[in-house]
Amino acid sequence: MKGLTCALILAVAPLAASAQSVAQQYNDYPTAARADYVFACMATNGRSREVLQQCACSIDEIATILPYEKYLQAETVLSMRRTGGERMAVFNSAVVAEALVADLRRAQAEAEIICF
Repeated sequence: MKGLTCALILAVAPLAASAQSVAQQYNDYPTAARADYVFACMATNGRSREVLQQCACSIDEIATILPYEKYLQAETVLSMRRTGGERMAVFNSAVVAEALVADLRRAQAEAEIICF
């Protein structure tokens, strides 16, 4: 019986570790980043309970599509583009910056289809 218990534990342990890493992968956005997104989304779409739920759904969907680091990089590029000036021109024309923003826009579009 002890052998069966040990075998079962050894078989299940990798699955538990894997499930934990998957959960962490989808919940890598800090609460403040999620809240910022929801506040901005509600400012754009209205301030009702329904919009709150839709905006929360939207950031949750984006989080399943885009890792937080890429989300943060894309948001930084968008922020730098709004700043303007000669020094910020690299954020307007760099291929890497364009790819980051395109990935974010695709994730937002998919989230909008699902949540709104």
